[in-house]
Amino acid sequence: MTHSMHPLVTWEHRLYPGDLAHARTVRSDLSADLAGFDPDLVDTVQLCVSELFANCVKYTDSGRPGADVLRALSLPGPRTLRVGLSDWGGSGALPRIPTDRTDDEWDWAEGQRGLALVENLSTGWGHRRLAPWADLGTHVWAEFALDPAGVPALPPFVFTCP
Repeated sequence: MTHSMHPLVTWEHRLYPGDLAHARTVRSDLSADLAGFDPDLVDTVQLCVSELFANCVKYTDSGRPGADVLRALSLPGPRTLRVGLSDWGGSGALPRIPTDRTDDEWDWAEGQRGLALVENLSTGWGHRRLAPWADLGTHVWAEFALDPAGVPALPPFVFTCP
């Protein structure tokens, strides 16, 4: 699928304090922003974004006092919903799904399953450094397939590009 350089539809970005206590607000805002979309899609997006938000807070400087996480939401094409979170960096690493575990280690692991969940529930995911020359943050995104006929009329605060 070919995407234009600019999204067709973009919601206003949202900024959240980098504290896990705000995960409920992240989910609630997604529910409000995606009102009218398929409820199963909304639930799936909320679950994936909760995992990405938790990763930002746990593994980057976004979890430090006074830091935050930026959420982006767009329809880059008529069949795609994209949501992304940007952190403050500081981890020195890029997001990845661990692959060097045995089945028993996966069964006992308490963390690092979030990206595997995102990979399995989305149609695609990825990341990019916000400043490739420094560890100033990473934007992690996930995409979800849409039926164009199921996209509701969008509220006036959503920006559209011709």
